[in-house]
Amino acid sequence: MGPEVQEFETEFANYIGAQCAVTVSSCTAALHLTLHSLGVGPGDEVICPSLTWCSTANAALYLGAKVVFADICRETLCSSDAEIIRHVTPRTKAVIVVHYGGYPVDVNRLRSFLPKSIAIIEDAAHALGATYPDGRKVGSSGNPVCFSFYANKNLSSAEGGAVACDDRSLVERLRSLRQHGQMADAWKRFTHSQTVALAPLETLGFKANYTDLQAAIARAQLRRFAELQARRLEIASYYVSRLQSSAPGVVMQAAVSMPDHARHLFVIRLPIERFRISRDDFLRELRKRNIGATLHYVPLHTMPLYRRLCGVQKLPITDEVAPQIMTLPISSSMTVQDAVYVCDHMEDCLLKFA
Repeated sequence: MGPEVQEFETEFANYIGAQCAVTVSSCTAALHLTLHSLGVGPGDEVICPSLTWCSTANAALYLGAKVVFADICRETLCSSDAEIIRHVTPRTKAVIVVHYGGYPVDVNRLRSFLPKSIAIIEDAAHALGATYPDGRKVGSSGNPVCFSFYANKNLSSAEGGAVACDDRSLVERLRSLRQHGQMADAWKRFTHSQTVALAPLETLGFKANYTDLQAAIARAQLRRFAELQARRLEIASYYVSRLQSSAPGVVMQAAVSMPDHARHLFVIRLPIERFRISRDDFLRELRKRNIGATLHYVPLHTMPLYRRLCGVQKLPITDEVAPQIMTLPISSSMTVQDAVYVCDHMEDCLLKFA
């Protein structure tokens, strides 16, 4: 870490409207270090959705906490406030909200329902570029908000992550934990003439820092972010207009006004009850046609690891939508003609297998 990291942290915080941003090695590290900094540990419970990437739950499990899965809203595919509240117990230490696909969850509304003692952490790996219902950018809520700069994200530096927040004491803990509990990184030690030795370690930290090379890439991508995001929204807008008129039975993630959704993913629900094949076979057919359709995600509560560590949990809506959902390709490198090709073949497959 050096001057590029410092500049990117400032620029990124300014872009999303947060007081501070702390870069780390991945969004997984961002979630883990945030929970660690908040004192989450054995005996604590952390509520999160099951329809998410494993990092969301794993970050709590690393610390010995129990993960409690909350069901989702059928329309948004994000955690339901009512379901989160239903799972709150005296042992609940934190709730991880996932802005699934880039759909912005109303965290202010959720905050009004929860005791102040329960931290809200936002998994915004999909949500850079989205705005909350009050018009502010995702990341500016004051909660710890965790971002990803992985290769396929809306802003990429090949790998990396960040935590945005307004709590200065949390920021200092994160900065220390990301580099073995040290406050002075190698750049500071070698560029300050009076610093000749490591400070005595008092905290067990981790190796989870960002690098200047990654930050230089990220700074260039941030300067282009409006352009890159506009292309994603253009592709998503075409999908919405085309599928609404020509794909009967296909349900799209609940609509918010187009600029408010980050459109990291374009997730649809298929009318599989009308098909002669499974959702997975439908995906395979699209792959044969050179369409990179995929799946986000297999619910965590159905997997052996989480059934063993978290117990068997029933999530009726998650279980209902999981076999129906699939993700159409969307990226800033696509053209509208690519989207036309995808929709042409979607329509053909819908007719072929109905």
